[in-house]
Amino acid sequence: MSPEHTAGSGLLTEIDHVAIAVADLDAAVDYYRRSFGAEVTHRERVESDGVEEALIAVAQSYIQLVSPTRPDSPVAAFLERRGEGLHHVGYRVADCAEALQAVRDAGGRLIDEAPRPGSRGTTVAFVHPKGALGTLIELVQE
Repeated sequence: MSPEHTAGSGLLTEIDHVAIAVADLDAAVDYYRRSFGAEVTHRERVESDGVEEALIAVAQSYIQLVSPTRPDSPVAAFLERRGEGLHHVGYRVADCAEALQAVRDAGGRLIDEAPRPGSRGTTVAFVHPKGALGTLIELVQE
């Protein structure tokens, strides 16, 4: 195992975020502010994914509140099928392409065949929940 991977477990170095799909981003932000005194540390519209996100820092990770900005976004479909709730887990990796290839080599199902730009200037790729024990996984390279 290379030295850059020793901080975590294999290719996963940290939990980057836990994403929660919400219908009303402002109401969700208000809930976290009122309930926990939490403040948004980053807010961004990600046009390519059809979402707006608000990040709340928790130690070195985030709660990512994510809301659709258009009806054809994957988060809009998720909300329609399941309602609000846990959407995915984002894991930090040193090299997104390397981690994606490892999943591919292990026979995992991918949503993204190649890494792509994410929010906060990150590089990301998604692993399909049908090949990941029912959990949508986002690989996040800072």
